[in-house]
Amino acid sequence: MLLFYTVTTLHVFVCIILVLVVLLQTGKGADLAGAFGGGGTQTAFGSRGPASFLSKMTTIAAIIFMLSSMGLSLISTQRASKSVLEGTVEETVVPDTTAAEEEIADENELTPEQIRRKVEELESKSQAQPNSEEPAPAPESESQ
Repeated sequence: MLLFYTVTTLHVFVCIILVLVVLLQTGKGADLAGAFGGGGTQTAFGSRGPASFLSKMTTIAAIIFMLSSMGLSLISTQRASKSVLEGTVEETVVPDTTAAEEEIADENELTPEQIRRKVEELESKSQAQPNSEEPAPAPESESQ
Protein backbone atom coordinates (compact mmCIF):
# COMPACT_ATOMS: atom_id res chain seq x y z
CA MET A 1 0.00 0.00 0.00
CA LEU A 2 2.92 2.30 0.73
CA LEU A 3 4.29 1.61 -2.74
CA PHE A 4 0.99 2.65 -4.31
CA TYR A 5 0.94 5.99 -2.49
CA THR A 6 4.60 6.63 -3.26
CA VAL A 7 4.16 6.00 -6.98
CA THR A 8 0.98 8.09 -7.02
CA THR A 9 2.78 11.01 -5.37
CA LEU A 10 5.66 10.71 -7.86
CA HIS A 11 3.17 10.57 -10.73
CA VAL A 12 1.38 13.76 -9.66
CA PHE A 13 4.70 15.56 -9.10
CA VAL A 14 5.95 14.55 -12.59
CA CYS A 15 2.64 15.66 -14.14
CA ILE A 16 3.03 19.14 -12.69
CA ILE A 17 6.67 19.36 -13.85
CA LEU A 18 5.76 18.14 -17.34
CA VAL A 19 3.02 20.74 -17.73
CA LEU A 20 5.30 23.55 -16.54
CA VAL A 21 8.24 22.51 -18.75
CA VAL A 22 6.07 22.27 -21.87
CA LEU A 23 4.49 25.65 -21.21
CA LEU A 24 7.89 27.31 -20.71
CA GLN A 25 9.26 26.22 -24.09
CA THR A 26 9.13 28.56 -27.04
CA GLY A 27 7.60 27.38 -30.27
CA LYS A 28 9.77 26.64 -33.31
CA GLY A 29 8.58 28.51 -36.36
CA ALA A 30 5.30 29.45 -34.79
CA ASP A 31 4.75 32.43 -37.06
CA LEU A 32 2.70 32.36 -40.26
CA ALA A 33 5.72 31.79 -42.48
CA GLY A 34 6.62 28.66 -40.51
CA ALA A 35 3.21 27.16 -41.26
CA PHE A 36 3.81 27.44 -45.03
CA GLY A 37 7.39 26.17 -45.05
CA GLY A 38 9.09 29.48 -44.38
CA GLY A 39 12.29 29.83 -42.37
CA GLY A 40 14.68 28.44 -44.96
CA THR A 41 17.38 27.25 -42.60
CA GLN A 42 15.10 25.00 -40.54
CA THR A 43 14.30 21.41 -41.43
CA ALA A 44 10.80 19.88 -41.27
CA PHE A 45 10.96 19.18 -37.53
CA GLY A 46 12.94 22.20 -36.43
CA SER A 47 16.63 22.99 -36.35
CA ARG A 48 19.19 20.30 -35.59
CA GLY A 49 21.01 22.42 -33.07
CA PRO A 50 21.85 21.17 -29.61
CA ALA A 51 18.84 20.32 -27.45
CA SER A 52 18.05 22.89 -24.81
CA PHE A 53 17.70 22.16 -21.11
CA LEU A 54 13.90 22.43 -21.31
CA SER A 55 13.61 19.88 -24.14
CA LYS A 56 15.80 17.42 -22.18
CA MET A 57 13.62 17.97 -19.09
CA THR A 58 10.51 17.36 -21.21
CA THR A 59 11.91 14.05 -22.46
CA ILE A 60 12.91 12.90 -18.97
CA ALA A 61 9.57 13.96 -17.45
CA ALA A 62 7.64 12.20 -20.24
CA ILE A 63 9.59 8.95 -19.69
CA ILE A 64 9.03 9.07 -15.92
CA PHE A 65 5.35 9.89 -16.50
CA MET A 66 4.88 6.84 -18.76
CA LEU A 67 6.73 4.51 -16.40
CA SER A 68 4.74 5.70 -13.39
CA SER A 69 1.49 5.29 -15.34
CA MET A 70 2.37 1.70 -16.19
CA GLY A 71 3.48 1.05 -12.60
CA LEU A 72 0.21 2.40 -11.21
CA SER A 73 -1.81 0.25 -13.59
CA LEU A 74 0.14 -2.86 -12.55
CA ILE A 75 -0.19 -2.08 -8.85
CA SER A 76 -3.91 -1.41 -9.09
CA THR A 77 -4.62 -4.69 -10.92
CA GLN A 78 -2.71 -6.68 -8.29
CA ARG A 79 -4.74 -5.25 -5.45
CA ALA A 80 -7.74 -7.43 -4.70
CA SER A 81 -10.92 -5.51 -5.17
CA LYS A 82 -13.36 -6.13 -2.38
CA SER A 83 -17.05 -5.70 -2.42
CA VAL A 84 -18.96 -4.23 0.46
CA LEU A 85 -21.11 -7.34 0.56
CA GLU A 86 -18.18 -9.77 0.91
CA GLY A 87 -17.80 -9.02 4.60
CA THR A 88 -21.43 -9.65 5.50
CA VAL A 89 -22.66 -13.01 6.71
CA GLU A 90 -25.80 -14.31 5.11
CA GLU A 91 -28.46 -15.15 7.61
CA THR A 92 -31.34 -17.12 6.22
CA VAL A 93 -34.58 -16.74 8.08
CA VAL A 94 -36.45 -20.02 8.35
CA PRO A 95 -40.07 -19.48 9.30
CA ASP A 96 -41.31 -21.50 12.26
CA THR A 97 -43.84 -23.79 10.61
CA THR A 98 -43.95 -26.49 13.26
CA ALA A 99 -47.21 -25.22 14.82
CA ALA A 100 -48.93 -24.97 11.43
CA GLU A 101 -47.65 -28.38 10.39
CA GLU A 102 -48.96 -29.92 13.62
CA GLU A 103 -52.41 -28.39 13.02
CA ILE A 104 -52.54 -29.77 9.49
CA ALA A 105 -51.35 -33.15 10.67
CA ASP A 106 -54.01 -33.18 13.40
CA GLU A 107 -56.77 -32.38 10.89
CA ASN A 108 -55.55 -34.99 8.43
CA GLU A 109 -55.28 -37.74 11.03
CA LEU A 110 -58.75 -37.66 12.51
CA THR A 111 -60.08 -40.80 14.06
CA PRO A 112 -63.56 -42.02 13.10
CA GLU A 113 -64.82 -40.84 16.49
CA GLN A 114 -63.54 -37.30 15.85
CA ILE A 115 -65.11 -37.28 12.40
CA ARG A 116 -68.48 -38.32 13.83
CA ARG A 117 -68.30 -35.53 16.45
CA LYS A 118 -67.51 -32.90 13.81
CA VAL A 119 -70.42 -34.08 11.66
CA GLU A 120 -72.77 -33.84 14.67
CA GLU A 121 -71.49 -30.34 15.45
CA LEU A 122 -72.13 -29.22 11.87
CA GLU A 123 -75.64 -30.75 11.90
CA SER A 124 -76.52 -29.09 15.20
CA LYS A 125 -75.32 -25.73 13.86
CA SER A 126 -77.38 -26.07 10.70
CA GLN A 127 -80.54 -27.03 12.71
CA ALA A 128 -80.05 -24.08 15.06
CA GLN A 129 -80.04 -21.63 12.14
CA PRO A 130 -83.43 -20.82 10.59
CA ASN A 131 -84.09 -22.29 7.19
CA SER A 132 -83.12 -19.68 4.63
CA GLU A 133 -85.29 -21.30 1.89
CA GLU A 134 -88.51 -19.64 3.14
CA PRO A 135 -89.03 -16.22 1.60
CA ALA A 136 -88.71 -13.31 3.96
CA PRO A 137 -91.96 -11.45 4.65
CA ALA A 138 -92.39 -8.41 2.45
CA PRO A 139 -92.35 -5.13 4.26
CA GLU A 140 -95.78 -3.57 4.59
CA SER A 141 -96.07 -0.29 2.89
CA GLU A 142 -98.12 2.32 4.62
CA SER A 143 -100.39 4.25 2.34
CA GLN A 144 -102.09 7.29 3.67
